[in-house]
Amino acid sequence: MTDLNSRYGLNPPHSEVVNACQHIQPCKALDMGCSNGRNALYLSQLGFHVTAVDKNANAIQMLQSIVEQEGIANIDARVYDIDQAGLDADYGFIACTVTLMFLNPDRVEAVLADMQDRTLPGGYNLIVCAMDTAAHPCPVGFPFILQENQLRAMYQGWEMLKYNENLGTMHNGAQLQFATMLARKPA
Repeated sequence: MTDLNSRYGLNPPHSEVVNACQHIQPCKALDMGCSNGRNALYLSQLGFHVTAVDKNANAIQMLQSIVEQEGIANIDARVYDIDQAGLDADYGFIACTVTLMFLNPDRVEAVLADMQDRTLPGGYNLIVCAMDTAAHPCPVGFPFILQENQLRAMYQGWEMLKYNENLGTMHNGAQLQFATMLARKPA
């Protein structure tokens, strides 16, 4: 597999996306908050048909440019405001890594409900989001941060393939606690 991410100066795909792909067969996938496409490019190379959305038009243009240069047929990159919670298709896999914390806090529940509604039976949601806890107050002023067990509670009835609330490090070196979840919707 060609490393398109390094060829175009992008970060490698998120480690949780890489790990999730050990369980998930290629299917129709959604990369929510794709930025420049580091996860979308990885998924496309594994054979997923990826819809990559972000509200940053410049990031989407960059990804579209890579798609055109490489002749990639299985990525559809589009500008989309995730706060709208108005997905228009169903997916077998929705990845939302380090995205929720940039959304309008009043819209996060609607966004998660929309993700769940738009996940096919037996499909997967992967979420990685910063937390704010007594033991590890969030040092970054994100608009939205999860509290302990908040994400797990929002996915009642889904099979938890992975769930933890561990310390992690952002690209910039900031140490903070993250909720990481890979859940499967009942078939």
